[in-house]
Amino acid sequence: MTMKLPVYLDHAATTPCDPRVVEAMLPYFTEEYGNPGSRNHRFGWASEDAVDKARASVAALLGASEKEIIFTSGATESNNLAIKGAAMMYEKNPAGQTGRGHIITAVHEHKAVLDPVKRLMREGFDATFLEPGPDGIITADMVKNAMREDTILVTLMWANNEIGTINEIPEIGALCKSRDVIFHTDATQWVGKMPTDVERDSIDLLSLSAHKMYGPKGVGALYVRRRKPRVRLVPLQEGGGQERGFRSGTLNVTGIVGLGKAAELCMAEMDSERDRLLKLRLKMERELTAAIDVSQVNGHAEKRLPHMTNISFGFVEGEGLMMAVKNVACSSGSACTSASLEPSYVLKSLGIGDDLAHSSLRLSMGRWTTEEQVDYTIAEVKKAVTKLREMSPLYDMHLEGIDVSKIQWASH
Repeated sequence: MTMKLPVYLDHAATTPCDPRVVEAMLPYFTEEYGNPGSRNHRFGWASEDAVDKARASVAALLGASEKEIIFTSGATESNNLAIKGAAMMYEKNPAGQTGRGHIITAVHEHKAVLDPVKRLMREGFDATFLEPGPDGIITADMVKNAMREDTILVTLMWANNEIGTINEIPEIGALCKSRDVIFHTDATQWVGKMPTDVERDSIDLLSLSAHKMYGPKGVGALYVRRRKPRVRLVPLQEGGGQERGFRSGTLNVTGIVGLGKAAELCMAEMDSERDRLLKLRLKMERELTAAIDVSQVNGHAEKRLPHMTNISFGFVEGEGLMMAVKNVACSSGSACTSASLEPSYVLKSLGIGDDLAHSSLRLSMGRWTTEEQVDYTIAEVKKAVTKLREMSPLYDMHLEGIDVSKIQWASH
């Protein structure tokens, strides 16, 4: 059978909804359409039971209690509720200090963490933005050295969304627990792919999104610890008091059922999928870096998610590379804006220069990625880089032994 094009290797952006998830959701569109808050008839009871079952499935995936799962519209809302809600609940002003409290995060977090922290800074909180080393990892020692008397919250992602590097989350969790500091992790890229245990790893708040784990878009969850310590949050929206008062609003039953089913499937298939995708990722990295000179895998060589890689190719313009591999759906290390093409702030935080940051590809595999698709991608990227370098005078100079980085260009 002929392979279908284009090849989808952008699972870090979103995953296709598993047909088994869709099947589980379908009855809740047209048959079981009750409001789970309607507790005086069968339609409401059926929806409430479905929500309870999904809550238990998500809790099992995290090693949590179902009473600790709050359903949201996705990880962005979960991050906002966790960060703003915890900061406002636990703000403090030690004697002799100004401000409402100190928050620790990192410069290469997702915007859904960075922007809420910056909002809190405008409202009187202080924040430290840790900088990773060239390996892209935030360590417990970095957090420890940044802690202050007025530190109230640490918020760090479990795995980076662009390079897949894994932070020292268990060690950071233990540190925060010993200092009575609330610890939140954006686990959007981690949950469903790697084993998670919020108790073992001393996590107080954890964000996740269904559409990153083969569920529907528009639904997610926030884990909120109930004991040792019991974490409280100031709600961002109020109304009917749903979700323990943390997140009012009629529940998205259909989406929640999908998230629950997605969690079940990830639990059942995680180990085999992790091993299979790791082999494919290593093959892709090995063959591309062996065949293409001046190329590098960005981030730590081993402490990374099994299914995601970020590779830079020197002497290639990023936008041109993306256009040249149009039959491979992936993402670039550059972010298009209306006025400019900016290199990835995540890659720049690792100390990678604009030239390589501009010429990177994030390739992320998933549940239905095949070895044939990986082989096709390797061939397409090789062909594209070769073609683009044929048009690059800088690459010709490199082949002649000239250190292009030391050239001083004349300005007009």
